[in-house]
Amino acid sequence: MINWVSEWKMKIVGFNENVQMFMLANVLIQIGMGVFMVMYNLYIKELGLPETVNGKVISFTSLATALVLIPAGFLSDRVGRKWSIAAGTLLTAGTLFYRSIVVIEEPMVIAAFFTGLFMAIVQVSGVPFLAENSKPSERMHLFSIHFSVVTIASVIGSFGGGVLADFLEYGLGMDAVVAIRWSLLVGAVLFTSGIVPLFRLKPGVVVETEKVEDIMHEPLQESGFKINVRIIILFAFAQLLIGIGSGLVIPYLNLYFANRFDASSAFIGLILSLGSAMTAVAMLIGPILVKKVGKVNALVLFQLGSLPFLLLTAFTTSVWLASAGFLMRQALMNAGNPIQSAIAMEVVHDKYKGLANSVNQMVFNIGWAATGSISAWLVTSYGSYWGYAYAFSITGVLYILSSSYFYIVFGRKKHL
Repeated sequence: MINWVSEWKMKIVGFNENVQMFMLANVLIQIGMGVFMVMYNLYIKELGLPETVNGKVISFTSLATALVLIPAGFLSDRVGRKWSIAAGTLLTAGTLFYRSIVVIEEPMVIAAFFTGLFMAIVQVSGVPFLAENSKPSERMHLFSIHFSVVTIASVIGSFGGGVLADFLEYGLGMDAVVAIRWSLLVGAVLFTSGIVPLFRLKPGVVVETEKVEDIMHEPLQESGFKINVRIIILFAFAQLLIGIGSGLVIPYLNLYFANRFDASSAFIGLILSLGSAMTAVAMLIGPILVKKVGKVNALVLFQLGSLPFLLLTAFTTSVWLASAGFLMRQALMNAGNPIQSAIAMEVVHDKYKGLANSVNQMVFNIGWAATGSISAWLVTSYGSYWGYAYAFSITGVLYILSSSYFYIVFGRKKHL
């Protein structure tokens, strides 16, 4: 255990200043976004708006992100990662402040669309920025640490947002809508503060000295367009399946606990934040599993291992079993994210890293946009038990298909 902690400490200290400032910025950004992820659905619910409004907000956010990811990737390549991330952060912050106060359906949906649009500029530059500021041998640990740090930040935002809203409502006697609105505004302020460390980012990238062959066993440094596009498409299909499955359940987890178990805002914030905390720990353990079985096998094991807990959450009538199932599913499924990012950055040539990241995020968000309204329809049609049970079960099937496909396509490549 001591050696494990010491190894991680040495890795973190060894990262350059650009990486450290980028991580600090993302901590602040994710704390603010964590508040919105938990509280905004509840805000819509407390306003008395139909359940379908949540579906529209989620779908339009994801649709906007999907539409702009590839143009955002080209913009990032042209103007630089620093200014793309800074501009995207500032513009997104403006939409969050507006969404905190608006109470009418149409402006809510339009503002959500612009949030997805501007946030895409931030998202698409992150992984390529880290890849450019690290050596290939560092990336597995770097991605694991980065994903863990931002996940912990999301924990703080998720839990803090729920606690603040409940304190304002029950401690100070505010109306529920007003209490949640103040919580959202605090989240928007924290999100905005993330722009400060971004101005300290410096130009320059790490020179690639380690060569990796792609999955077709041809030299990656040849940078052929067709072979790289083929690899990107192979990755994208797996991401699309995961995106469709995730879009059915993940945006509605707070409503799942609220509707099925009548849970309070504080309890929902606590459970969702604990899920993020467990994810952060699992992400740090990920490299250990990678050393033993390889990247692809580790990714597939994490994803398939999450399925029993997904089904437990789908069918249980106990809030404690539902919470336990959610926590384990969240940790195992998301622990594979840095592994998948590391694989993508290894097998795609430097010239196409931005494109690869854009396409992967685009198809994932298309999945979310396509299924957000379907999940809302299932719940309104079949109720808070069977509606969620059907949605979670469909997600499980899609996760199995994605994991099986990924293993068949990439699992026999020894260097992965």
